[in-house]
Amino acid sequence: MSLKGSRTLQRTLQVGGQDEVVRLFGPRDNYLKQLRSAFEVELVARAGELRIDGPEENVRRCEAALMAMEQELNKGGTVTQEMVERLIEKENAGPPQTPRQGAEGQDLWPGAAPRTPGQAAYVRAMLGSDVVFCIGPAGTGKTFLGVAMALNYLRRGSLGRIVLCRPAVEAGESLGFLPGDIYAKVNPYLRPLYDALHDLMDVSKVKRYIDNDVIEILPLAFVRGRTLDNAFIILDEAQNCTVSQMKTFLTRLGVRARLVVTGDITQVDLPSSEKSGLVDAQERLRDVPGIRFIWLTEKDIVRHRLVRLILNAYHRDPTNSPRAKPDAEEPADGSG
Repeated sequence: MSLKGSRTLQRTLQVGGQDEVVRLFGPRDNYLKQLRSAFEVELVARAGELRIDGPEENVRRCEAALMAMEQELNKGGTVTQEMVERLIEKENAGPPQTPRQGAEGQDLWPGAAPRTPGQAAYVRAMLGSDVVFCIGPAGTGKTFLGVAMALNYLRRGSLGRIVLCRPAVEAGESLGFLPGDIYAKVNPYLRPLYDALHDLMDVSKVKRYIDNDVIEILPLAFVRGRTLDNAFIILDEAQNCTVSQMKTFLTRLGVRARLVVTGDITQVDLPSSEKSGLVDAQERLRDVPGIRFIWLTEKDIVRHRLVRLILNAYHRDPTNSPRAKPDAEEPADGSG
């Protein structure tokens, strides 16, 4: 196959363990052979990765077909020869897929899609900016959509790994009284990040990615002195960072990396004398080119219907009568 006169592209996709490889590639790699022949690309599978080489448009089409096949498997379905043929026909008939597709109403990952205008603005910001701050109350999908976007970048081979961080800040209980070594002590603080991953991906696959350092989950203090490159990085619960910690974290960003910072500035667990690094960053960085801020509100809450009412109740002036009506909600600001 000659590539002269064509702009070439190489993609490397994570394809999981042997069982998933067999289901994705087909018996005797028949589905892989179909894709190779139809899109005129080179496909090389090795150690849980699949490398695609060829003309840029062909690689994009082949990548899109493989992503659709993997989505079918993630939903519990089966890839068949007829399905592969339909995908080949579809991709060859339409414009090439690009890594920056995905917006309101479209799945970032099976089971994950923006459900409100504010969430859609958040997704667009993550697709269009290298650094995104998302600030909003509990239940608005800040962490969930951030992790879904990180998995999307990993699946497409746009970035090679995911780094998830959280500050280990005590909220009314002492870290020292927890049993075990330092890793056992900080694990409860990182549990919500594991939960988000398990909501989106099979537990065994999450474990395999963590064991192979494709996904790294760690306390904020552990990133000091590192450069995080070729990675999608998420700092969760960032309202509990100090100003110094936020500065240290933001300057870990490598040349080829994406960074999402999430938090709720109404739930700061730092001592009252310590300013939140997220509040400071909102004031200091909101006009810096290339950095996007998205503010979600109670209107973007997608948890149980009572969560919004509970938050409204806590936002009321406690000196008011218990029978007082809740304050009107602030208008959503999804513009960033």
